[in-house]
Amino acid sequence: MKKYQKFILPTLLVILLVLIYSVYFSKSNVLGSFSDFDANNSAVKDIRVLVLQDRGIQKDTHGGAVFYAADKNNTVYPVSADKIPSGLEFAETAILRGHLNKDAFHAHDVLID
Repeated sequence: MKKYQKFILPTLLVILLVLIYSVYFSKSNVLGSFSDFDANNSAVKDIRVLVLQDRGIQKDTHGGAVFYAADKNNTVYPVSADKIPSGLEFAETAILRGHLNKDAFHAHDVLID
């Protein structure tokens, strides 16, 4: 019995760490909501959105672009991105890292989901 007692606590710790890791780092495909952002706050946060390809992507000469995105509540905002990754023209969803202004979302980084 004493042999097994040495393994109980380490086993429980490993199980707890695996559980915390899997919950915290699990990839979620749920869209975010623009209502979680405050237009008066310039804190940079992440949001997963639907890229509206039918409205087009207007690229600029500095590698940035303006495109439209919708959240889980079908709220549509124009997104002004500093730079966009190649392949955004074909992406269905994207993760935007930025902040919400009064009438647009300013994305410091765009990740294809």
